[in-house]
Amino acid sequence: MVSGAAEKLEQELRRGVLVLAVLSQLRTLRYGYELRQLLLDQGLPIEEGTLYPLLRRLEAQGVLRSQWRAAEGPPRRYYELSADGAELFEGLTATWRGLNTALDLLLEGERCDER
Repeated sequence: MVSGAAEKLEQELRRGVLVLAVLSQLRTLRYGYELRQLLLDQGLPIEEGTLYPLLRRLEAQGVLRSQWRAAEGPPRRYYELSADGAELFEGLTATWRGLNTALDLLLEGERCDER
């Protein structure tokens, strides 16, 4: 496969899991840089140019709520799941687990009806 095409497909695959990854870490109040570091530490690097627009979009959709807090240094915007976001997170988690199970079987070459 041409490397450019492979790179595009990998980006699409990553884009699909970033929302769930971000939601998973916002069950607790966190600011953007902290969230980015947590994802990086777990092996899921995300660029600032991807993370911050995603956070704003999720907030605009009512999935997240945010608040400014002054701490040592400049004020920071902290994000956490809204009630709708928590519900969405649970639904997406269930969907992810089902897809993951099916894909594991497919990648291992087993058929779902042979179980």
